[in-house]
This record gives sequence, C-alpha cells and structure tokens, in this order.
Amino acid sequence: MLRLPFVLVFVALAFLSWGVYGPVLHLGQEAMGHSKWRPFMCVGMAYFLVAVIVPLALMGTRRESGKWSLGGIGWSLLAGAAGAIGALGIIFAFKFGGTPVYVMPIVFGMAPVVNTLVTMWMTKSAAEIGPLFLTGVLLVAVGAAGVFVFKPNPVETQTVASGDESETQTEQSASLIDLMKMILAVAVTVLCWGSYGPTLHKGQAKMEGSRLRPFLCVGVAYFLIAVIVPMVVLVTFGEQSGDWTLRGISWSVAAGVAGAVGALGIIMAFDFGGKPVFVMPLVFGGAPVVNTLTSLWGAREISLMFFVSLVCVIAGAVCVLIFAPKGGPKPELSTAEPEPAPATS
Repeated sequence: MLRLPFVLVFVALAFLSWGVYGPVLHLGQEAMGHSKWRPFMCVGMAYFLVAVIVPLALMGTRRESGKWSLGGIGWSLLAGAAGAIGALGIIFAFKFGGTPVYVMPIVFGMAPVVNTLVTMWMTKSAAEIGPLFLTGVLLVAVGAAGVFVFKPNPVETQTVASGDESETQTEQSASLIDLMKMILAVAVTVLCWGSYGPTLHKGQAKMEGSRLRPFLCVGVAYFLIAVIVPMVVLVTFGEQSGDWTLRGISWSVAAGVAGAVGALGIIMAFDFGGKPVFVMPLVFGGAPVVNTLTSLWGAREISLMFFVSLVCVIAGAVCVLIFAPKGGPKPELSTAEPEPAPATS
C-alpha cells in the first residue's frame, strides 16, 4: 500500500508525457518547414539520451534484476524498431495534413486493440474472447471513425475563384492522395505501437524480468533507426522541404524526451508493483485526454460529436485492455479415479 502513491505518480508521468508527445512533435515539424527526417532525428537523439544513457547510469548505481540474453536482446531491439517506425508514421501523418487533435486519439485508441490481438496470437488465447472485449473493439472502431469525421477545423480555408476546372480537379486529386497517405501512415503507427508492448514483454521475459536492459535495447534501436537512417538519407538524397531551426530542434527533442519519459514511467510503475491490468488502461485512457486538451488550446467551434467520439475511443481502449483474454495457464484436470463410496448396511 505504501508503494501505491509512487505507482500513481509514474502512471501520471506516463500519460502526461505521451499526451503532449503529438502536439509538441507537430510544433517541431512545423518549425522545420514540415520536414520529415529532421524532427525524426531529434526524437531519436532524445531517446538515445533517455533510453540509453539513463538506464546505463541507473544500472551502474543499483543492482538490476535479470540478466542479458541473446533472445531478450533480439526481442527488445525488435520492440524498439516497432516504436521508432511508429514514431516515423506519426511524422508522415502530420506531413500529409494530419493534426494531433485526431491522429493521436485514433492511434491511442486502436493500438491497444492491436496489442491485444498480437498478445492473443502469441499466447494462443483467442478462444477466451468475451462479449465485453468485443464491445470494447466496437467502441474503439466507432469512436475512431467519429473522431476523424467530426475533427475540428480551426483554420478556415479560403476559396479562390478560378475558371480553370482542370486545376481544381488536380488540387482535389492531390488532396485525396495526401489523405490516403495520411491514413496509411496512421495505420503503420497503430500496427507498430500496438506490437510494441507484447514484443517488449517477450524480451523482458527472456531477460528474466529485467526492466532496464530491455529499455536500453529500445534506446539503441531508436538510435539506429531514428538517427543513423535519417542522417544517411539527408546526406545521400537531401530533402525537398524543411530546414534546421533552433525552435524546431527544441520542440522535436522535447517530443522525443516526452515519449521516452513516458515509456520509462510505465517501467518504473511496474517496478513499484503496478500491474498492467490497471496501469495500461490509466495510461491509454489519460493520454488522449491530455493530447486533446493540449491540441485544442484556443480552438473554436468544436463539435459535440467529436467529444462523444473521443469518449468512445477512450472507453473502448480501456475496455479492451481490462477484458482482454489473459492467456494464463489453465488448471490441470485431475485424472485420479474417485474413491469408492463407503458401503452402507
């Protein structure tokens, strides 16, 4: 009981950090002229500092449970790769016209569903699916569609009269293509971030429950994918739009720090005795709220249906996490023959 306040503090740290991640990263990307690779590099550097340097320092000052293993390193690196590719998907979604106010709630709502499906596949527990779990999936699907349809549009677009119909058709076609690219980028993020938890858990299990070793591997994977790869791309091919700016670097690094601190907050919540059954619903329920409040600061004419849809997404994600099949070991049935009943006269 004495450790519960620490668990709640780290849970709050996690959902606050992940809640501001999208809006802060969007600011960094805008400040760099909507560049794709430069903000991604900054996120990778931040993850390297928080997810590599910090774990190394902690492991040097205290005894860490578990041990290194080849399988644990492999699964943890795979989890880090999934996290990094998902972060790149967010950046591409913003690049193609998406905004944090609806992109992040959709991601936070649908990622737990993918997380549960991947876990069920790994544990072969699909037969344990119940009606409340399916209700949660339905709520997430309906809520995500509603969040997208009723998303606020704070910036009004001006229509310029033009006699060139072919130019108008070209603009509409380009807009549709960007929309399809944005949806694809969101889908990639949902799949990657949804697979992150089960994959990292597998790596942690193969390191005998170590917390910091898998997190360190995640940081290494982020460094390779989110720093080295963008650096090679920029040096080799360059980038048509965007440039380095101090404001853009600051916001993008801050977003990376927020993402890494959120992941570390979850690990520390587990370290103090928190259980996934209530830690993850609190995080995935709180993060979209923080994201929305941050994104809509000063916005006008927000549809009531948008908030209703947001509530559906949050409630569905929490329902999915709580009522997901656990996949635990089933009790063995006794094969012993029953003792004969005592004879009666």
